[in-house]
Parts: sequence; C-alpha cells; structure tokens
Amino acid sequence: MSSPQGLLDPAEAVIVFIDHQPMTLFGVHSHDPQTVVNNTVALAETAELFGVPVVYTTVAREGVGGDLIPGLKEVFPDQEVIDRSWINAWEDPRLKEAVLATGRRQIVIAGLWTEMCVAFPVISALEEGREVFVVADASGGASGESHAMAMDRMVAKGAVPVTTQVVLGEFQRDWARQDSYQGARAIARKYFGNWGQVLDYYAQTTATRDGGTDTDDS
Repeated sequence: MSSPQGLLDPAEAVIVFIDHQPMTLFGVHSHDPQTVVNNTVALAETAELFGVPVVYTTVAREGVGGDLIPGLKEVFPDQEVIDRSWINAWEDPRLKEAVLATGRRQIVIAGLWTEMCVAFPVISALEEGREVFVVADASGGASGESHAMAMDRMVAKGAVPVTTQVVLGEFQRDWARQDSYQGARAIARKYFGNWGQVLDYYAQTTATRDGGTDTDDS
C-alpha cells in the first residue's frame, strides 16, 4: 500500500461525496446535522474554487433516499449523480471509474454514514494502494461512538483524517495567492466562524497598516 505523499494538492485531488441525502441525514447523531450540511456545502464550494473535480453518489435517490441535500447540488448543478444499490460505493463500477478517470492520486471522501458508506469504500480504495483522505466533519454516523470507531478503523488502515477547514487551508497553502484568496476568505467567513473572523480582522489591520481600507464584501 502506498503511503500518503504529504499535504493535499488541488491539482492532484478528487472529492467524492457519498449519500448526503435527507434519509441518511435523519440518522446522523454524531454531529449536529446542520453543521454537517454546512461543512459539506463548504467542501463543495472549496472544490469549485480550486478547480477540483467531484463525484456525487446517492443510494435509492428516486425512492426513500431522496435527492442531494440543499446547497450541495447547486454548487455543481450539471454534475452527474451516480445512484447505486451497493453499500460500498467503491464496488459500483461507475463510481470507481468516475474517480479513476480524473487521473487524480489523492481521493478525498466525505459521506453519510461514516461507519458504513464512508468506511467501506475508503478501506477498499486503500487496499488497492490508493491515497485516501477522509473529511471527518462533512461526514456523520449513527452515534458518536460509531463515527469515532469508523474513523479509527480507517486511520488504522492508512487513511488520512482531515476536516473541511483543513482541506481549504491545504488547497490555499499561501495567503499571497491572490487568484484564490478572496474566494477562500469568503468560504471561511461564511462557514468557519472564528477562522473567518480572523481573516477579516487580518485584512482590516493590514489595510490600516498600509493606509487603505478593506472594502471586500464577498
């Protein structure tokens, strides 16, 4: 099994969103459901900002599962949604082919529920020697214990645990990167509470120091 090659690189990453649907969200008790929704949409917006391809997949979408949660589909409205019956999404040839077709070596996965629909494909991809990152706070389990045990199991297999905020930070890497700075700051302001406030404060103090004003309202 290959070992992770370091920090996330937006030129090498693909993000897989698994079963972020009403039915599965109803069963999340490891996190506040609204927080999971916010982090999931923030992760999608981060992918859009940095040009990272995404894969959307659902289970029983036309039946009890329901469509993708509000906000997620709107980020990539033309993205195909792979609806499947497999609990382990990696065993669905369409999803696996969609991920590998991107040519990206870093597979970033978030989903509901952590203990099954996230853990199973993560473990399967790791067993094939893939480099896999799990976004813990854009995922959720049936209980705090089941989420924690699943995260421990995946990490023991070689997965790298991250949070949504970490993904944004690793993609941005340098606040001097002006092509993505304002977009990254807007995502932080919208979703990440104190971190967004820190970036706003930094911008204001920098503008004051330089004799200007911070007029960004994005």
